[in-house]
Amino acid sequence: MLEKLKAEVCQANLDLVRKGLVIETWGNASGVDRARGVMVIKPSGVPYSEMKPQHMVCVALKTGVVVEGNLKPSSDTDTHLILYREFPLIGGVVHTHSLFATAWAQACRSLLAYGTTQADYWYGDVPCTRLLKPDEIKKDYEANTGDVIVETFKKLKFDPMQHPAVLVASHGPFTWGKDVADAVHNAGVLEFIARLNSETLRINPKLKPMQPVLLDKHFMRKHGPKATYGQK
Repeated sequence: MLEKLKAEVCQANLDLVRKGLVIETWGNASGVDRARGVMVIKPSGVPYSEMKPQHMVCVALKTGVVVEGNLKPSSDTDTHLILYREFPLIGGVVHTHSLFATAWAQACRSLLAYGTTQADYWYGDVPCTRLLKPDEIKKDYEANTGDVIVETFKKLKFDPMQHPAVLVASHGPFTWGKDVADAVHNAGVLEFIARLNSETLRINPKLKPMQPVLLDKHFMRKHGPKATYGQK
């Protein structure tokens, strides 16, 4: 079942290591086949050096039941499932504990848009969620993590395709994209932006966000209906 998607998800997880976004087993990537209603995700706790496409686990998008695979899926499976259910245009999800993005999540700080590097990828801020309540942590923690991400986007009225990342307070970053490779790409960009913001605020702690007109210009020339970036 879904051999091509398994290979893509496996490669995405290995790419997280190659890009320096994951050490040990601190991360996971998944992809979804909307037509079949199945998510493919890495197994829990398996060393990346041993990971093969056949180790990926297939999970029913609607029920969360494992439909193929001999290994237990990632402990973050329920968070991924919530994001796929609530953000119907995404095709891949990544979670890491990359150093700078996780530092911002632990500080419970959103990444404000200070310059055009961020504006090329996000139509404004990368938000940080609220803290989970004790009851949300004690029961259904992983699903509630997904719910608090969705809650954050609804509250801010953010389009998840224009803001393909979030920082979960006291936890770490999640990114997504049109497919799992795109989600990995966004995870790498997020880590760079988190580091860039750290350095920017070290130089000028009182800096205000960039001009809205400049944000619009950079985001829309790459992602807008009349985008000019790249080749036709």
